[in-house]
Amino acid sequence: MNTVVIVVLIVAILLVLIGVFVAATYNGLVSLRNRVNDQWSQIDVELKRRFDLIPNLVNTVKGYAKHESETLENVIKARNTYLSAGSREDALKADNELTGAITKLFALAESYPELKANENFSNLQSQLMDTENKISYARKFYNDTALQLNNKIEMFPSNIIAGMFHFTKVEFFKAEETERQNVKVEF
Repeated sequence: MNTVVIVVLIVAILLVLIGVFVAATYNGLVSLRNRVNDQWSQIDVELKRRFDLIPNLVNTVKGYAKHESETLENVIKARNTYLSAGSREDALKADNELTGAITKLFALAESYPELKANENFSNLQSQLMDTENKISYARKFYNDTALQLNNKIEMFPSNIIAGMFHFTKVEFFKAEETERQNVKVEF
């Protein structure tokens, strides 16, 4: 009788330990998934701020660079593509396009000294650059959190719990191939 009680106690303790492990691992995965979603929301907040600045910036540039309509249209097109993105992956791709279009817009402004001297343009450019920095930091935090979640989903033994509860890896923000190329500067 003593042996049976000891075996039952050992089995009960093992079941409790397994239950605690499963619960702790599941809760850790949920916490990381929620942090990834929170970081994505932080990026979204900054992107919203960027989108609110873009029409004002484009309108300011229009007054000085009327014949540069293609660049201005590309900025608006990239902005609208992001706004209509259906998934996180589409949004990541559209955001990269928008970043490139804004870079070209600032390069265009270099050709117009009177535009660079415009106080409204300088203010908008400064706000947009500040927003770009915030977006950059938010992307970094998002990628760090996504890495933690992806590691937990892939590493043993948490990968067993992740598979049981259908946790999936998330995409990272990454630079497009065109953004990795050297910038050509001519004087």
